[in-house]
Amino acid sequence: MRIGIGYDIHKLVMNRDLIIGGVKIPFIFGLEAHSDGDVLVHAICDGILGALNKGDIGQHFPDDDPLFEGISSLKFLEEIDPILRMENMEINNIDTIIFAEKPKMSPYIDNMKLNIAKALNTEKDTISIKAKTYEQLGPIGEGKAVAAQAIVSLHVKEL
Repeated sequence: MRIGIGYDIHKLVMNRDLIIGGVKIPFIFGLEAHSDGDVLVHAICDGILGALNKGDIGQHFPDDDPLFEGISSLKFLEEIDPILRMENMEINNIDTIIFAEKPKMSPYIDNMKLNIAKALNTEKDTISIKAKTYEQLGPIGEGKAVAAQAIVSLHVKEL
């Protein structure tokens, strides 16, 4: 068994879509980033890559590469999945937290799980997504940023 941790944070800005877990969430602000800024997916990518000892998301998908400009972060998971398979590993569990003061994430969590499971060729029940506020503390609590954390558990794929 292998375990990895991932974390990501992005600033909220005007004139961007808010994409989290591959779901477009209606909101006045979106996340500033080279890609779509999906903090949840970025944290999961780093968790998987960490568990595999394969670096981090920036090494695989550099934020100065025009190929990744505006790209759906779910594509990153789709690219990481074959790396996972080559190592003869599969998802045991992914446990995540989205940190955002607003908007409320609960109406979108089921679709986020479906998107992530599809991108990683795994079952939806291997993915846990929770959402927490920062109780109006710091940049997240002030509504200036959104962050996510992921802990990923992998196990050797049975033949």
